[in-house]
Amino acid sequence: MKRIYLDYAATTPIDPRVLKTMAPYLRSVFGNPSSLHYEGIQAKNAIEQARQKVAQLIAAKTEEIIFTSGGTESNNFALKGIFYQFPRGEYQIITSSIEHHAILEPCKFLESLGCKVIYLPVDKDGLVDPEDVRKNLTPQTILVSIMHANNEMGAIQPIAEIANIIRNFRNSNQIPNSKFQIPLFHTDAVQTAGHLPINVNDLGVDLLSISAHKLYGPKGVGALYLKKGVRIKPFMHGGEQENNLRASTENVPAIVGFGKAAELAKENLEKEIKYLTDLRDDLINQLLSKIKNSRLNGHSVKRLPNNVNVSIEGIEGEAMLVSLDLKGIACSTGSACSSNILKPSHVMMALGLEPEIAHGSLRFTLGRFTKKSEIDLTVKNLLPIIERLRKISPLKVV
Repeated sequence: MKRIYLDYAATTPIDPRVLKTMAPYLRSVFGNPSSLHYEGIQAKNAIEQARQKVAQLIAAKTEEIIFTSGGTESNNFALKGIFYQFPRGEYQIITSSIEHHAILEPCKFLESLGCKVIYLPVDKDGLVDPEDVRKNLTPQTILVSIMHANNEMGAIQPIAEIANIIRNFRNSNQIPNSKFQIPLFHTDAVQTAGHLPINVNDLGVDLLSISAHKLYGPKGVGALYLKKGVRIKPFMHGGEQENNLRASTENVPAIVGFGKAAELAKENLEKEIKYLTDLRDDLINQLLSKIKNSRLNGHSVKRLPNNVNVSIEGIEGEAMLVSLDLKGIACSTGSACSSNILKPSHVMMALGLEPEIAHGSLRFTLGRFTKKSEIDLTVKNLLPIIERLRKISPLKVV
């Protein structure tokens, strides 16, 4: 059976060109980049070339890129590294209720250390209101962390508008002779880097998280953008890698692959956005027009080019997912990182959905290798599945 993969938000396949670029660094170019001999210098040079390509993807300076093991580490580094930077005191962090668990769980941890965390609500379309950020800023706010786009329902947040509010607050609340300019602004861009145009200067962020395996690179590598001049405490201790900010021998093959993936993403960005937006809108139109009592979750326009999230009344999302999987079609009911949790998605609940509607959500995320024929085949397979499941569902759909 030829399978159809529509779960690109969970992970993307490695682009063959990325794999080819990585191959020498898995065999012949194996030196430790911290070594001073020829093999080490080869590896070090490869890392720096990759760093330049990742920086160019988000219009950052090369020295502002710190390689990590992935998006989760980047998010942990941002939140904990900034919190640890400050001496003991009553500080607060502002985030949103729809963040990935890689933000929410570190926030819970910091709450256990005495940090106050404000979780902002979103509207029915999944958008944070920048005015809510303004209302909650205080002189004790050290960090605001709002994701660039949501991984489940694709809503793109007003990051530049929020940054402007933070910048104005910072300018009017400067502490004389202080070496800290707070609050700082972090965004989790794991779902947008390589999929939307990103210029860190235009966004106005101080820190930004990226993961390679979301943009056709390998798993196990990511990056944290740290604006020049921003101070952060190292998250890991040991060696002096990454300018003394991230100890551990660098994963050279993965970093090289990350660099190639970033280069390809930048080259093909506009073309892929157009291609995926057309496919996305086609799938949304087909689903909503052919399935009675269905609804789109997340903003209809301010959403990722590849994201389709629908709720289908009367059926569990998991039942649809399993049935589609048996037909050779891979999709998800939400974040892959919490797919084993039986509770309704915290993102769907934040939209104000009833629990039974939240349970009936299905996420299709499209990618570079998705074809129009696969979209049509997915809808064709889904319709009889819904009809069958609704017949046996205790939740009757009128």
